[in-house]
Order: sequence, then structure tokens, then C-alpha cells
Amino acid sequence: MRAVRYEAYGPAEVLREVDVEVPQVGRGEVEVAVGGASVGGGELPVRAGHLRRVLRQRMPAGSGVDFAGTVTAIGQDVKRVSVGDTVWGLVPHGTFGAVAERVVVPERRVATAPSTVSEVEAAALAASGTTALHALTVTADLRPGQRLLVRGGSGGVGVVAVQLGAAIGAHVTALVAADNVEWIRGLGADEAVDYRTTGPEDLAAFDVIVDLVGTELRAFRRLLVPGGVMVALALDPRRPIRSALAVGIGGLDRRTRLTTFSNDPTPTDLERLTGLVESGSIHPVVHDVLPMREIAAAHRRLEQGGVRGKIVIDTTSR
Repeated sequence: MRAVRYEAYGPAEVLREVDVEVPQVGRGEVEVAVGGASVGGGELPVRAGHLRRVLRQRMPAGSGVDFAGTVTAIGQDVKRVSVGDTVWGLVPHGTFGAVAERVVVPERRVATAPSTVSEVEAAALAASGTTALHALTVTADLRPGQRLLVRGGSGGVGVVAVQLGAAIGAHVTALVAADNVEWIRGLGADEAVDYRTTGPEDLAAFDVIVDLVGTELRAFRRLLVPGGVMVALALDPRRPIRSALAVGIGGLDRRTRLTTFSNDPTPTDLERLTGLVESGSIHPVVHDVLPMREIAAAHRRLEQGGVRGKIVIDTTSR
């Protein structure tokens, strides 16, 4: 089968489309013919080697975390899905490899995909959607009427956080580039401001901040009301280790809460997200769809910035 691999850390050009063997299906596992797999911004510093001291990849390494497709085989003891089901899910936590014609994952890593969107569209949501869902409903416990700031509101997680915050009934402010201001309002933001001309000193107080940028965390944290929560979901790309340490140290201040998490959704989380998509509360935002052979171009495009939502790899396209 075709899959994306890289043999060493480096720029986007280290990514290659190669032929590999299809993994065998074991007990409790499912094989999925992948229709679409998304490219996540969090993968860029991993591929570049910026996190090699804290996240050691076994080479050759794969690319992609979330996928959507059709179940083609099941192992013994699999009960929740059957051959022919359309599912979405994530590869095992802490690994990569979704950008491939087929994946084999534990049954608990998949759930029935939304019936209202295509496999390519669903692939834009499995990881980012469950991340936003956990951040707002579990970590921050966002309530109707509270004020939410989404910093980096036009990216993969940001567009879901804006939609979900609006669906919960919060007052949503999104920090985005100038050319995304009107567009993000169309997704449910009550207010949208240009991050290039608006600093923390220009903003009001918030109950919850979802930060998807990773810089100036102290300055933005000062905007929280007493008891407020900042969920930091990105590292400063220039200083990732220092940024991670800052989040850890910041958790010691109890007047407000600065926290983070590593997304590891359960089937229930995916099923809940399916319901939100099918109800129309959340819809996928796909910036572009590329074939597998253009995986390096997809990474370069993400590095340039300005992507609205997700870039998805159509693994069926030549």
C-alpha cells in the first residue's frame, strides 16, 4: 500500500510517498481503507525535529493523526464496528501514520463517522474536533453567557472552538488575521479582531481563553477574570521546550488556571462529536484537498500560515 514516511528529521521535503506492507489485523483491531487524513499543525515541529528531546520518533516515521474511511477487516473480539462501516478516528496516542491507504488501529480508536459529511470532510474534524470539545466542555467547563477568547481562531482547532463556543451559548471573540475577520464571524464569532493590530491591552476580560498560538501566554493570561481558565494548546514554534516549561510553571498560580492536555479521545468523545456534526452545530472547514504525493506541499503551506481550517490528504487520489 502507499503511505507517507520520512527517514530523518528535517524540512517538509523529507516526507515521501512510499510502498509499505499493510499491517496485520490483530485481536481487538480494525483495518480501515482511508478516504481522507488531515495534516495537523502540531506535527510540524515533530517532523522538523524541534521536539526530538522529548518525543523520540522511531524511523521511518509516519505522518498524520486522524482519518476517515471504511472498515475492511476486523480482528477477534471487535464488537462495535463491522466490515463496511464508515468510521473516523485517530491512530494510537503519541504516534503518526494516518496518511496511508490503510491503517490498522485498536477498535477503541474509531467510531461511526457523521453521515452528513464526506470522508474527506470528516478527516478534517476527528482530532481537531475532539480537542476543542475536551478543551471547552471538560477542561474549561464553558457555560452559556461566559466570555470566550479563541486565539488562533482560523486554524484547525480554532474553527471548531469558535463554532462549539457559539453552540454552547458563550460570547465568542476570535483573534485572526485581518482577511479572516468577516469570515470567522460567519462561523459564529460574536467579535473578531485582527491579531496584528490588537494586543492583549486592547481586549476585555474573559472567563475562558483557548490559546492556539503559544506566545505571550503571560500577557493573555492577565485577561482572565478571577477563577478563569486558559487552555494552552500550542507551543511557541521558536522555543517549544521553553514554552512547554512555561505552561507547567504557570500552573502553580491558583488565582487563574493555565492548563493543557494531550488529546486522547475515547469512542464516546468521537460519538459525541458525530452528534454535533450531524445536528449542524459543527461543520468541517477544509482549506484544501491534496493527493498523497503532495504531502510536502501540504506541510509547507501550513508553515506559511493563513490556512483556514484543515488541509486534508485524499488518499484515494493519484
